[in-house]
Amino acid sequence: MPDNKATGKQGEDMAARYLEKKGYKILERNRHFSRACEIDIIALDKKKTLVFVEVKTRRTEYCGSPLEAITPTKFNNIKTGLFTYLGEHPEYKRYRIDAISIVLTPEVKIQHLENIGL
Repeated sequence: MPDNKATGKQGEDMAARYLEKKGYKILERNRHFSRACEIDIIALDKKKTLVFVEVKTRRTEYCGSPLEAITPTKFNNIKTGLFTYLGEHPEYKRYRIDAISIVLTPEVKIQHLENIGL
């Protein structure tokens, strides 16, 4: 049986490299705010906007797009983490939530959606 944690870690590593190539500065990875709330990547974009990134990785699209796994509950958990982080770091005035979808086969496909909302 495939290891989903290893696939997720591989996707998060790929997403971090992708963002760095686009000029983002990675501030934190896998930041836990509670048992239900983890933010995969917290970064600053070129415009100094704080970006909270949810990464979803799938081996194939056989069962649908990885982005379909971002449920309203998951989105609300991300928002909880976002507001906790902003409370700890009041210096940040601009922020957004992004999603990165990664499909590994038959070829690697990365899709970056900025400023998502459900």
